Amino acid sequence: MTLIRADHERGITALALDSPANRNALSAPLVAELGEALARCAGDADVRAVLLTHTGGTFCAGADLKAPPDPAAFVHLMRTVVELPKPVVARVTGHVRAGGLGLLAACDIAVAGPGSSYAFTEARLGLAPAVISMPVLPRMDPRAASRYYLTGERFDAAEAARTGLVTLAADDVDEALAPVLDGLRRSSPQGLAASKALVTATVAETFDRWSKELTARSASLFASAEAREGVTAFLERRDPAWVL
Repeated sequence: MTLIRADHERGITALALDSPANRNALSAPLVAELGEALARCAGDADVRAVLLTHTGGTFCAGADLKAPPDPAAFVHLMRTVVELPKPVVARVTGHVRAGGLGLLAACDIAVAGPGSSYAFTEARLGLAPAVISMPVLPRMDPRAASRYYLTGERFDAAEAARTGLVTLAADDVDEALAPVLDGLRRSSPQGLAASKALVTATVAETFDRWSKELTARSASLFASAEAREGVTAFLERRDPAWVL
């Protein structure tokens, strides 16, 4: 079964997360397939930029809690997005949770619609936004990150744009994307690659510095008793034992 749907038009390859059965959750197969699709785009001279989008009402629900990917594999995927020599633009018209926010933050440009919502839900499950911090924290307002990391509150597209998590909130996502994609089509491949390297340098340095430690921390948290309780409670649709 294909989990990534690809379409190409005038230099832009759209990669749609297409796993509606689990709300486009980050399963090991989806992570692997998306990584392979991005690698193909990197080597294809006909691809000027990548548009990362989704089917259904959820952009990405975060890790597939029934079969989560290896943290190192997910780190590699986010780093692939950051270091791809072509811009990656996110088109978000649905919900984004937990690990999905790491994938979103790794993108160079993100345009979000009014039906989208966002939440760092990890702390409520006995986990932490560990590996996704590498692309998220360099982009996001520190005070906002502190609030939403700790509380797990849901916020909307306008707040995501205000805090720097997305580039732009728009009532009509495709209308807002039109000048963005036109600009990318008018830019040279070399110019895009060199310019992207400048604006992603801080994020790339964060991966260099923290990948090993945060990958180990994520694995340790997933293996903990509190996380087992949190994930079990989530799957059973009940409050975990620590809720007051």
